[in-house]
Amino acid sequence: MNNLQKFGGFAALYMALAYLAGMIIFFAVLDFPSITDAGQKVASLVENQWIIFSTNLLMYVFFGVFLIVLSLALYNRLKSGAQSLMQLAASIGIIWAGSLIASGMVANAGIDPVVGLYATDPGQAALTWQGIESVANGLGNGNGEILGGLFTLLVSLAALRTGGFPKALNIIGIVVGAVGIISVVPGATDSMVGLFGLGQIVWFVWLGILLLRNKMSQKPVASNEIYEA
Repeated sequence: MNNLQKFGGFAALYMALAYLAGMIIFFAVLDFPSITDAGQKVASLVENQWIIFSTNLLMYVFFGVFLIVLSLALYNRLKSGAQSLMQLAASIGIIWAGSLIASGMVANAGIDPVVGLYATDPGQAALTWQGIESVANGLGNGNGEILGGLFTLLVSLAALRTGGFPKALNIIGIVVGAVGIISVVPGATDSMVGLFGLGQIVWFVWLGILLLRNKMSQKPVASNEIYEA
């Protein structure tokens, strides 16, 4: 139990670091937001294929694996006072993890064929990458953070019920989770996904520190709450 909590703490801190590193690489190093043309995108892919491959591993594949660890650690910590909520949260967390892992693997699997095709037919390579990118973005919640939002919201509600984490952290989690859910609304996705990512960095860091300390909040759980669904 104690080891799982510590593993969960390390996982949460890794996920915060992966978010931050990914933002820096995609926005500052690769400048992806400014690249809208399909031909420019595939040219950037060819030029930066190893950076993109490594970033996909860090931000999606490894992130998903650590998310499974965190989901199990949080379930074990909070299940006694909010079992049904945590069963749902852990299930969504694992589904989210699988989606992210699949996204990173699909994107990385497409890099070599597209780079090879680019040498003979840049136009076809651009079209091929568009298809691969669409699938990877869909799996990676590029059209809205519904899974991440639900996971964060449910964990925070469970922690608020049980007193498993400080109230301030739970409120942050509820707000961040709500932002993630709202991000699926057409027209709000780009701005809300950015806010969700920044909010989750704060949430993951605070969560990771608490799990590594392995210290429960002092708020008692009412006896009737222990048996609530």
